[in-house]
Amino acid sequence: MDRAQKEKVVEELGQIFESSGVVVVAHYEGMTVAQMQDLRAKMREVGGSVRVAKNTLTKIALEGKPCASMATLLSGMTVLAYSEDPVAAAKVADAYAKTNDKFAILGGSMGGEALDPAGVKAVASMPSREELIAQIVSCIGAPASNIAGAIGAPASNIASILKTLEEREAA
Repeated sequence: MDRAQKEKVVEELGQIFESSGVVVVAHYEGMTVAQMQDLRAKMREVGGSVRVAKNTLTKIALEGKPCASMATLLSGMTVLAYSEDPVAAAKVADAYAKTNDKFAILGGSMGGEALDPAGVKAVASMPSREELIAQIVSCIGAPASNIAGAIGAPASNIASILKTLEEREAA
């Protein structure tokens, strides 16, 4: 790689660190190309990405960023898994690490907060943005359906009482 290409990679990595909700750093030594493609496909499904870059270039890109403390994780064969959703990449990386022993999570960052492997697992256990939205919508919708049921209930009760009275008179 010449200097211009290295500068371009550093710039791209800098954008990743600034725009991502979560970045997970992992070792991938011994993984096959097919396994790496599988990981990339799973990340793409949730809107995330996987990036392999030289550790020295990654450390340069981390300088001055809120997640600069993550530079201590960059040694050996490392891969970056990241997504804008603060939970998606951590969920996929954690699930993939459970099925592939050659993929070992070292840590990462969420915004400016450095994460150790336990922190990545904690983030992975959180509900995703879509799950949170669904929960909020159901919480908002439940009182409305209860109100509609309460408003409609007296009318149906009155109708059943009137029907019972009519049946008694007819008998």
